[in-house]
Amino acid sequence: MSELRTKDEHTEAIRRDRKVAVVVNTRSRRGRRHYFEVIEQIHNLGFEPLVELSVYNPKRLRELLDSALATKPDLLVVGGGDGTLSSAVRHVAHRDVALGVLPLGTTNNFARSLGLPLDLAGAIRVFAEGKVADIDLGMADDRPFANLASFGVSVEVAGKVKPWLKRIVGRPAYPLTALTILPGHTPFRAYITVEGQRHELLTHQLNIANGRFHGGWQVAKDISIDNGMLVAYQLGSGKKLRLLGETLIRATTGRWRSLAGGPFVVGREMLLETDPPMAADVDGEVRLRTPIRLRVVPNGVRVMVPSSFEDR
Repeated sequence: MSELRTKDEHTEAIRRDRKVAVVVNTRSRRGRRHYFEVIEQIHNLGFEPLVELSVYNPKRLRELLDSALATKPDLLVVGGGDGTLSSAVRHVAHRDVALGVLPLGTTNNFARSLGLPLDLAGAIRVFAEGKVADIDLGMADDRPFANLASFGVSVEVAGKVKPWLKRIVGRPAYPLTALTILPGHTPFRAYITVEGQRHELLTHQLNIANGRFHGGWQVAKDISIDNGMLVAYQLGSGKKLRLLGETLIRATTGRWRSLAGGPFVVGREMLLETDPPMAADVDGEVRLRTPIRLRVVPNGVRVMVPSSFEDR
């Protein structure tokens, strides 16, 4: 881990030296359409990028992020959806480089949790006018994540949601796809151990979040990506009809109506066990299975955020 400047020093270096590297996923929902516009606007703000890379083959994303970081920028600008940005977070964690976020995906949960403008011009202005902050890094076993680890229906939805549906309807593509899966889905039993206390629930869907947003909609106002805590919550309950109704409401209005009447489970570290053992979707990648230990690394990642962002 490299020695870190203070956040004020880091902010000043970005504004003074303009040492930036740019990586844009042109396979993301808006990446290909806006790539040249992004580059032009970054230049218009006085930045002369050390490197400008477009990612058409997702398998090359990590390689290209490494290439961008090899130029030793103060600011690594990454454009794409939440999966792309999660990969970028893993690359910059604990390093003396700030991540600049261009929200070019469908739900843009990470950008929303940072309070970033979702329009390109506004997001790009943050690179010149914002500040460097440090935010929490989630860990699922040894795998870092920025936003969310989820279990249940959403793992199937992630594998079945159609790219054309995401392009046409955007965020509602996920709950609409869930409506086709839920009739045949079986609930599971989850056990969450936090600070010696074991919580048990029966549900079709469980999420453990580092950020404030899921599916592009706010989970709760008092959840933060910078408070040193994870929050676990279920959607609906073990009752399929209830979850079907709530999913339909969410698809049409974007509002959360219920968390099965139960409280959030909050903690710095959680052990999750399920019956039966289940696959985990960690920021869009399905690679782990329960049981899983999840924890927070406070201030593990530096990001460029609006000046109004509350940095704890």
